[in-house]
Amino acid sequence: MAVHKLILDDTFEDAIYTLIAIHCRLEDYRLAYLLNKHLGITLSRKASDIDYNNGQVSYSIFEWEDHKQLVTWSLVSNICKTEELQQTDYKSLFDNQEKITKIFQLLPEHKTVNYFLKIDSEFSFSKEKYILDSILKIPQIATAYSLDSSELKSKDNLIFN
Repeated sequence: MAVHKLILDDTFEDAIYTLIAIHCRLEDYRLAYLLNKHLGITLSRKASDIDYNNGQVSYSIFEWEDHKQLVTWSLVSNICKTEELQQTDYKSLFDNQEKITKIFQLLPEHKTVNYFLKIDSEFSFSKEKYILDSILKIPQIATAYSLDSSELKSKDNLIFN
């Protein structure tokens, strides 16, 4: 008896985007301002943050759509800190609740990265080297480098729409 084998290839192609990891200690609005100034872009804060875990974890996002070159720029925070009150088991004269700070990452495999700059393009984007050089010239930024999006385990977290 003949065996028939069906091969189903994914016909969906991955979105074309450049992902740049940024290490710095700046607040998100300050970094957006410096990127706007040095790259000649116009990032602005979106009305709502990116929410996960039913609104318990949120990441700030700045975005700009360049309609001339069909490019969307997104600056998103990788770190979210939340505080919870937890009951303590020991007896004390003072309040028996303790504040615990929990830290969540948008991309857990890159825990030390502070921000990601995602550049979505309809076509091949060839200015990556120029953008990296411009970002590295900003004195407040410790380092910046490109990431290969195909190696990311949690790349679904980078879908912002």
